[in-house]
This record gives sequence, C-alpha cells and structure tokens, in this order.
Amino acid sequence: MRSRLAIRMQVLSFAALAAAIPAVAQERAIEFPDVDGYGTFAVDLHTHSVFSDGVVWPIIRMQESERDGLALMAVTEHLEYQPWREDIPHPDRNRSYVVASEYAAEAESEVIVVNGAEITRSMPPGHVNAVFISDANALLVESSGADYMIRLRPSTPEEQAASEREARQAIEAANGQNAFVFWNHPNWPAQRPDGVAKLTDMHRELIADGLLHGIEVANGDFYSAESLQIALDNDLAILGVSDVHYLIDWDYTPHAGGHRTATLVFAEERTAESIKEALHANRTVAWFGNWLIGREDALMPLLEASLQLTKVERSAGDKLIDIRLSNMSDAAFDLRVTSGHRFNGPPSTMRVEPHSDLDLAISGETRTSFEMAFEVLNAITAPETHPTLRLAVEVPSQ
Repeated sequence: MRSRLAIRMQVLSFAALAAAIPAVAQERAIEFPDVDGYGTFAVDLHTHSVFSDGVVWPIIRMQESERDGLALMAVTEHLEYQPWREDIPHPDRNRSYVVASEYAAEAESEVIVVNGAEITRSMPPGHVNAVFISDANALLVESSGADYMIRLRPSTPEEQAASEREARQAIEAANGQNAFVFWNHPNWPAQRPDGVAKLTDMHRELIADGLLHGIEVANGDFYSAESLQIALDNDLAILGVSDVHYLIDWDYTPHAGGHRTATLVFAEERTAESIKEALHANRTVAWFGNWLIGREDALMPLLEASLQLTKVERSAGDKLIDIRLSNMSDAAFDLRVTSGHRFNGPPSTMRVEPHSDLDLAISGETRTSFEMAFEVLNAITAPETHPTLRLAVEVPSQ
C-alpha cells in the first residue's frame, strides 16, 4: 500500500497540472439555476476506470468531474466483467472507490464521490447499477473467469436461470445496503438488437418488490423514448449518465461546447444523503445534448427558473411592447409561441442561447396584463411531448 506521502505527492502533481489549464477550459462546468426550495446539482451515476473496462485511473475521473462542476460522482465498476484483470489484479471490488475517495480527501475536492457497482448480466435483467453502497464485494458472486463469461453470455436455459438468480441476489444485497438501484441502458443494441427498451417479467418483479428505483433514459449519446415511458409508468427516477470509459474530453468534446450526459437532481442540500433522497423522490431531469428530459413536476420549475422575463416596457413613440427573455442556464432554449402573439422581428419559433438575452417587440397587443405561452421544443416530459412555459406579462404604465 502506498504511503500517505506518496499519495500526497501524486495529488499535488495532479493539482499542479490542473492549475496550468487555461481559464477557458474551466468554463465547461454544468450550470443550471436552483429551483424553488431546492438546489440544482449535476451528478453522474455511471462511470468506469481501469478497475473494470475503462481506460483511465480513478483520479482522472475525479478531476474530470471537478472540471464539469459535478456535485456528485458514483464509481460504478463492472463486478463481473474485468477485461484488465491480468494487468491490474484487484480482489477488492471497492478499490476504485478507495482510490477516488483518497484523492477527494487529499485534494479537498468539492465533488462528492460515492461507492457503486455495475451488476453485469445478460438480459434479463441486463446491466444494473447500485450506488451509495458500502461494500461492492458483498454484491459479487464468486466465480472463476470462465464462469463470469457464462453469466454474461449464457447459452443454455440452466445458465440463464443461474444468471437471473444470481443477479437478483446481487440486487437484493445492494438494497440491503440501502442502495439506489437502477436499470442501465435498457435499449442497448447488444442486448436489445432492435434498440427498443422492453420490460421483462423479472423487471416487473424487481419493481413490484421495491428493488429497482430508476432507469437510464439517456446513456452517453443514446436516448430511449421507451425507457422514458417505462419510468413514467412504473414510478422510476429518470436518469441521464455518461457511462464514460475513455476521456470525457474525447467522448463529449467540452472544449467545443459539449458536455457529458448527466442527471440534474433537485435536493435540499449538497450532501450525499440529500441527493440520494431526491433520487428516490424522482426529483430528477436528464441533461442530454441540448435536451432536458423529465417529469413535468420536476422539469417545469427548472424551466421557470432558467427562462425569465427581465424587461417589460412599452416602446416610446409606438404601441409595441418590448420584452427581454433571459436564459440563466446551459441549455439553448428552442421556443414556439402558442399564445398567438406576433413579433416585430423574429417568427413564432426562436432560440434563446445559453446565459444570454433575447429582446423581442410584441406587436398588436393592447392589454397591459396578459400571458405568453411557449412550447419548449428541447424539453421532453413524455415521448413526443413538450411542455408549455407560461409567462405572466405586466406592462408598467408610462
């Protein structure tokens, strides 16, 4: 085991490297406004390092999360799938979390790191993540390397039955540790060749027994409308995750304006306990590309906090009403006016760029008090369904 001095020296070297990064690179942090009663926290609940099938050390995952402004990152190495086991043998499945948490402590990181594991099986149940666990080893069914591959790719009914039985045992063990458990990439073509997420009897049993709490509707660069419908129909938390294996900079190009797929969680405090409570309460929105995906009761407060009227006045010398829409978020809002208003300029469909203002002049409106309605085209509350943002307009007397 390395000495604390060695760990300290490694942390200092990484810190020195981070300090040399140009300031412009630090602008990649995910930023959304808080909502009424809750803080808005970006989290990533699905990550990998060399301790399963990723290609970077856990400290790199932590530093990427710091640069991305995450509040929380879960370490979720595959339990069964260990392609680098001959190069990096580690009988302790908690080791990746230990490395990441040692860095977090030494560097006094603001990112909360929590322990997790990916239960890796054939379908059903497919891959399942358990986060906020205390011991990943307790979720692992001891087998030889050959047996692991049988569990991943069973070829007989007996092998499939054993895989399902052991997967349920692992999920039950995770729930015994008060974990938050969710279904990974249900539409993954490797397990769903048609790319369509479908519930199986096993998933229905897990949900009915309270053992499955969330589902990924966005994983990496995949979105699944069927997964979203499964979440809505079965009271599961809506999640977006990076499932990163390589570098965030390679997969998501933040230097070119991209961002990792993540979950926005609305929690009372920036603590693991509060974020976990919010996940169980379904106060989540998936942030995927330029899309915001969530239940209406979770998404609407975010839209209302993100897009606000910051100026309303009647133009001098004419009857136009000047308004300013201010965007307080990282999303570029694509809006379509549904309240019948017309503008002396842009058409009824417009975009409000991130952290910027859009000035509009309303024509033909004689009232001093009215409501404007916008369909938010880059927000999704159900498959093929966009929410409507309503803004009350009060024109001050001149």
